[in-house]
Amino acid sequence: MTPDQTRLVEALAGQVPARVIVTDPAEIAPWETDWRGRWHGHAPLLLAPGSTAEVAAIVAAAAAHRVPLVPQGGNTSMVGGATPLADGSAAILSLRRMNAIRRLDADAGLATVEAGVILAELHAAAATVGMRFPLSLGAKGSATIGGLVSTNAGGTQVLRFGTMRGLVAGLEVVLPDGQLHDGLAALKKDNRGYDLTQLLIGGEGTLGVVTAATLRLVPAVAARAVAWVGLADPAAALALLRRFQRVSEDVESFELLPAESLGAVLCHIPGTRAPLSGEHPWHALIEVTAAHDAREAPVAIVEHVLGAALAEGLVADATIAASEAQAEAFWRIRESISEAERATGPAAQHDISVPVEVMPRFMIEAAAACDARFPGTHASGFGHLGDGNVHFHVRAPAGADRTRWLAQEAPVVTRFVDDLVVAAGGSISAEHGIGQMKLGELERLSSPARMSALRAIKAALDPYGIMNPGKLVALAPRGRAE
Repeated sequence: MTPDQTRLVEALAGQVPARVIVTDPAEIAPWETDWRGRWHGHAPLLLAPGSTAEVAAIVAAAAAHRVPLVPQGGNTSMVGGATPLADGSAAILSLRRMNAIRRLDADAGLATVEAGVILAELHAAAATVGMRFPLSLGAKGSATIGGLVSTNAGGTQVLRFGTMRGLVAGLEVVLPDGQLHDGLAALKKDNRGYDLTQLLIGGEGTLGVVTAATLRLVPAVAARAVAWVGLADPAAALALLRRFQRVSEDVESFELLPAESLGAVLCHIPGTRAPLSGEHPWHALIEVTAAHDAREAPVAIVEHVLGAALAEGLVADATIAASEAQAEAFWRIRESISEAERATGPAAQHDISVPVEVMPRFMIEAAAACDARFPGTHASGFGHLGDGNVHFHVRAPAGADRTRWLAQEAPVVTRFVDDLVVAAGGSISAEHGIGQMKLGELERLSSPARMSALRAIKAALDPYGIMNPGKLVALAPRGRAE
C-alpha cells in the first residue's frame, strides 16, 4: 500500500468493522479487471462498507488523506468505468454488501433500495407486491442499482419508460468530503435550486457515492405479446415501429438486429434456435404489454399491425410467441448478442446514439464506410430502434492478433466511427457512459463549453480529485493535507 493508503487504514481502524478493510491480494484481484477483460488495474486496498454511515466514514477519511476511491458495484461496466487505474494509488470502494431493499410501496409505486442491490433481485422483490421495475438489460443478474444510477443505464425498455434518469425519484449520496446528501424523498415539486439528484445520475461515481435510491415502479404486466419479425432493411423496421406507435402506447421494446448477429448467437450460444424458418437480412424483436385494465389485449394489437404489414409486404415473415417460454427464448437471443459476438473475435465496440429517424440510414451507411476505410474488417450494428441507440461493432480482420489489433488498430477505427456519429448529430455514448475508454474522445469531440462545465462541476464537488479518478472527466489530484 502507499503511505497515504496506510494512513487511511489506520484512521479507519476504530471507525469501521475489521471485515470492511480488505488487503488480501487474492480477494482483491477479481475486481481489478473489467468483465470484458479489456481494462486491468491495481488496487492494494478494497473497502467493503455495509452501511451508509460506514461509506461516509470511509469517504471522509479518504478525503483527509487524499486517497482516491473507485466505487464499484457489479463490475459490469462496458467502458472501464469501475476499474482502478494501474498505478495502485486508488482503493476500490465496493458497495456489494449494501444490498438491502429498504422499502417497497405498491400504492405509491416506489421502492427504496441500497446501491448493492442486484437488478434481478429488485425485479423479483417488486413482483411480490404486484409491481415491477421497468428497466432490464443483459447483465441484470450482476449489475447493481448504484452502478445503473451512476451510468444512467438504458436497456431494452427505454422506448416506453426512459433511461434510469427517468426512473429515479430520489438519491442518497455520500459527497466527496464525506457529507451525506439525503434526497430519497420522492417529491413531485422541489424548487430548491440545482437538481442534485439529476446531476449525480450519470456521474459515474466522479461526484459522489450513491448509497441508495428511490425508484419508480409500475404495475406488473398482466399480459404481453412478443413477436419476431423478418425484414428487408432497417427502414422497413422503422416504418413498422411507427405503425405500432400510432396504434398503441404500450409498445415496450423494439429491438433491431442484422442476420449476422442472429447467426452469431445460434452458433455460439447453446440451446438457441432461429425464430423464423426462412433467411432474412434484418430482424426485429417487438414486445407489447398491458396491465390489468388494458382496453385491448397485446396479442390483438400485434396481430392487427403485423397482419396488415405482411399483407402490404412491409415485413417478410413474423411469428408471435405462443408461450412465456417461447417469449423468453426470443429475448435470450437478443440478450446473448454481446456474448456471442465476443466469441467471434476481437472488435472495436461502440455504444452510440443518433436521431431515431437517422438510425436506419446510419446503420447501413456507417457499416459500408467502415468496411471501405478498413479493408478486411466487417462492421455491423444492432440495438434499440425506438431510442436511436446503436451497438455498432467493427470486427478485426480474420487472423488478426487480438492484443495488437485492439491496442493499435481499434483506436483508429473508433475515431472514424465517432466522427460519423457526430456528423449524424449523435452521441458517442448512449447508455454505457464514458469511463476511461471514451475519455479522450469526449475531450476531442465535445465543445469547449461542455468540457468547461464538466470540469467546473467536478472541481467544485471533488476539489482533490479523489472520486473515481481517470473516468469521465479528469482533474489533476491535489497534494495531501498536512
